[in-house]
Amino acid sequence: MSIDRNALHADMTEWRRHLHAHPEFGFEEQRTAAFVAAKLREFGFDEVAEGIGGTGVVGTLKRGSGNRAIALRADMDALRISEQTNASYRSQNPGTMHACGHDGHTTMLLGAAKTLAQEGGFDGTVRFLFQPAEEWGKGALAMIADGLFERFPFDEIYGIHNMPGLGVGNFQTRPEAFMSAEDNFEITLTGIGGHAARPHWGNEVLVAACALVTNLQTIVSRRLDPADIGVVSVTELIADGTRNALPGLARILGDARSFRPEISETIEKQMRVIAEGTAMAYNVKADVLYTREFVPLMNDPLLTEEALAVGRGLYGASNVAIASKPMTGSEDFAQFLAKVPGCFVFLGNGESSPPLHNPTYDFNDAGLLHGADFHAGIVRRRLRAG
Repeated sequence: MSIDRNALHADMTEWRRHLHAHPEFGFEEQRTAAFVAAKLREFGFDEVAEGIGGTGVVGTLKRGSGNRAIALRADMDALRISEQTNASYRSQNPGTMHACGHDGHTTMLLGAAKTLAQEGGFDGTVRFLFQPAEEWGKGALAMIADGLFERFPFDEIYGIHNMPGLGVGNFQTRPEAFMSAEDNFEITLTGIGGHAARPHWGNEVLVAACALVTNLQTIVSRRLDPADIGVVSVTELIADGTRNALPGLARILGDARSFRPEISETIEKQMRVIAEGTAMAYNVKADVLYTREFVPLMNDPLLTEEALAVGRGLYGASNVAIASKPMTGSEDFAQFLAKVPGCFVFLGNGESSPPLHNPTYDFNDAGLLHGADFHAGIVRRRLRAG
């Protein structure tokens, strides 16, 4: 039986705004997960498993006798950002908001779940993955560690992220490298603080920290091949001084982006060399903590062509584009693609939309059906019935 699309869009808008009003940080998505699980059971799913990887939900829908399975994934977590919109459904959880559109991603997957449960049109098994803690880069690994692939096996996987600046109804992806790895670093400089009027009595660290911030910029400009993509960004400099006291401790925090493991390794190596050398020049001590939070997101070329074909059929060829180059944002979906082939795509959130992670951002409800249609469309293409 065909679903009433106008009624579905109205339902999805209500769901999305409910989720927006009740955002939850990574691994705290108890209310969101309960909402998702209740909807999947309401739709008549064959199995709904909760608590996967902490607060993740996996719904299973089977039709026909096909032995292939594919997965669709949405992220559920919000950010520690205070919302600055005037929406009637703005966050009721102070200091937390859906500033990245995960409320929309969850709703688009729920819309596809209702559509496929009611209409069918595929032969095989579909796993609906509702993931916690994407923003940390920890949720996918938590689900995998909790036996995701053993308990709910699937052959390929697809996911969507909304994209501000891209018109609603526009679709974009690319084969192979699509989004970057993200490494985090924290460099601690330790010296001897003292009176601002007598810097020669100690070994203060602020001047050394400022020099180090500048020196770190030479990693990309002088240590990487210009043909390779790399970004090193210092995002925080925290010192323990005050107006008339020179600091004896400073912390420099930031992240690095790359698309190949050897580039990440070069960045770390050079960062340690530069930190130690700068610290020695200023007679202070440097300690470097370097961690790898996200791996590069690599779309399977064949399945990217399949996703593009679905997009052209749904939105028209003029609204579907192959991205000319990868972007240096990172996405936890990459952990799933490291295990099975698949494709991650962008759908437009509107050309005038505020950027992601901005306190005035809001997901554009006009795009909800576009996302549900893609999820359902890729299932029907990859698990053809008849």
